[in-house]
Amino acid sequence: MTAPRPAAPPTEDLSRLAALHGVATSYSPSPDRTVAASAAAVTRALAALGVDAGTPEAARAALAARERELRERLLPPTVVCWSGGTPEALTALPDGTRLRVETEQGETRAAAEQLPPGIHRLTATAPDGRTAQAHLVVAPPRLPTPRGRSYGLLVQLYSLLSQRSWGMGDLGDLDELTAWAGRALGAGFVQVNPLHAAVPGPPTDPSPYRPSSRRFPDPVHLRVEDIPEFAYVEDRERVRSLLERAARLRETVLEKGALIDRDAVWELKREALELVRDVPLGPGRRAAYCDFLAEQGEALEDHATWYALAEVHGSDWSRWPAGLRDPRSAETARARTELMDRVDFHSRLAWLTDTQLAAAQRTAREAGMPVGLVHDLAVGVHPGGADAWAQQEYLAPGMSVGAPPDAFNARGQDWGLPPWRPDRLAESGYAPYRRLLRALFRCAGALRIDHVMGLFRLWWVPQGLPPTEGTYVRYDAEAMLAVLVLEASRAGAVVIGEDLGTVEAGVREALRERGVLGTSVLWFERDWDGDGRPLPPERWRADCLATATTHDLPPTASRLTGGHVELRDSLGLLTRPREEERAEAAADTGEWLGLLARLGLLRSTGGGIDATSEEAEVQAVHRFLLRTPARLIGVWLPDGVGDRRPQNLPGTWDQYPNWRLPIADAEGRPVTLEELAASPRVHALMDAVREGRGGGGPRESGGGTQES
Repeated sequence: MTAPRPAAPPTEDLSRLAALHGVATSYSPSPDRTVAASAAAVTRALAALGVDAGTPEAARAALAARERELRERLLPPTVVCWSGGTPEALTALPDGTRLRVETEQGETRAAAEQLPPGIHRLTATAPDGRTAQAHLVVAPPRLPTPRGRSYGLLVQLYSLLSQRSWGMGDLGDLDELTAWAGRALGAGFVQVNPLHAAVPGPPTDPSPYRPSSRRFPDPVHLRVEDIPEFAYVEDRERVRSLLERAARLRETVLEKGALIDRDAVWELKREALELVRDVPLGPGRRAAYCDFLAEQGEALEDHATWYALAEVHGSDWSRWPAGLRDPRSAETARARTELMDRVDFHSRLAWLTDTQLAAAQRTAREAGMPVGLVHDLAVGVHPGGADAWAQQEYLAPGMSVGAPPDAFNARGQDWGLPPWRPDRLAESGYAPYRRLLRALFRCAGALRIDHVMGLFRLWWVPQGLPPTEGTYVRYDAEAMLAVLVLEASRAGAVVIGEDLGTVEAGVREALRERGVLGTSVLWFERDWDGDGRPLPPERWRADCLATATTHDLPPTASRLTGGHVELRDSLGLLTRPREEERAEAAADTGEWLGLLARLGLLRSTGGGIDATSEEAEVQAVHRFLLRTPARLIGVWLPDGVGDRRPQNLPGTWDQYPNWRLPIADAEGRPVTLEELAASPRVHALMDAVREGRGGGGPRESGGGTQES
């Protein structure tokens, strides 16, 4: 059998054309290896950017047109100005060019003046009469540095059930968690999974990282009883029935070993919310709702319209009648009018969810948290969902985001998320990106950006081709960072970038320069440039969130006991013999435990728990994190009760219950929020964290941020 021939590499003209549009023709999976992208991948990526390179003649014509455009262009569509600096694009203008700036506030100024932070409109007029306009992003040079150090909890909200939730964790549980963690544990923040709105099912994709919309939260997280109008529903018999069914749903998860059933939870809550909708809003509530509608404008109208249309035509807009696939068409306008009642229903759900999210953030601050809620921004959105429909002009058709082959996945990855077009972002002054950030910062003290390397480049996979047949497409990282710094500064928020895995050279340095914190996970922190041994705490970076694990990794108890190897073996996921995997995992853990012992961090915990117990080792791991200079320390909440099950096991679909597990103890028994708050083991772990902070009060004085 003949091996398949590698795809042809791009020609010289195609390579030059690709470079001018930010499309890579090769990539380096390791410093000593370069892999060429196929001509097909490059051509398809260019086509998604509106560039015809399908034939050699077309590629030559497109190259000539692009070179002519760049020669004649006075300004790029978006110009970045870090406060106190001068943009390179302006210094390159011909001598004598006149510049005028119209600020966000509507003032007209000369470009030489000190401009306020914001997104302004710049007009350049050259001596030869040529004129050009551009968006001018004026941003602070960097985000403020968090003052002092904070430790906090990391939790997947759906997994945190209380005795009041309806079968999965909700915003009422989040409110209780932040109040308890801030007041009783001295925590500075609570980080949650993405709470983005999901594509409606059934079945609903349980992954929070493939949402319908990143701009609005999912009403499945609502605590129905906390909605003021719920108390005034007239049909009390139906209310009693709903509460009884909710109790049974909760009981099946907490007492009968059932998985979290998001669809069942939503079916029950939707029925309750339909009843709530029939209760008139009081004057104050009505005014608040009207304010929300006005603030959110077209974005909310599009969001609610998509959900109303999905009730009629299904949740994949690409299969809707042709006229409805365009959010600005006359057919869509007519349908919106006909479905106005349902559009209002979904608009109100967005308002109610936003209100409860804001309340949870207020509770966190009132509990003394300097940061409060840390929200999570997913990489992209579902191709059939609300954002992909409303923002399709900004998305690359026929493309999906993924990852190239690497040492852990020889086939690469396709995440099924359509990427933003960098050219359309720049032409709009990054309008959809700005609106997204503002929406998330409304109710957050910090934002975690999943796969933050996507601000610099993304691996585009043409539909119908395997992930190996993709290529990198570059974004204007300076502009992406400037908008991020601007919006985070306006909100007074911290930004954390998830920069794990293969990271392009210079990315971490660029993020650090702008005040974006990184993510450091204990098991990955080794002296990779030296002897490969565990990195001593004093050599860790300071500008990061340091943790023992994440939602995609084994809980700490599982890592320490080797349970993660047994789990992967039981599912047929090992790529090497089981004994070889066991030996490597044991050696890895042994090296870390040896370092913890040498540092004096392994101690008996009292109550008959000696220094070699798994609980003592979990505590030692967290004492180690406090020895590092990391500004933020995250404690995976399930580690507090010895949970062994990862919330997500990459590489699985239906073989493992990803995103559907409640927090459980070492025996797999679900543990409620009330039990967590009363757990001696949780308190012992947090005591170890406080001790690692140096004891004293619940947190260092100050909080918030300070200028670097």
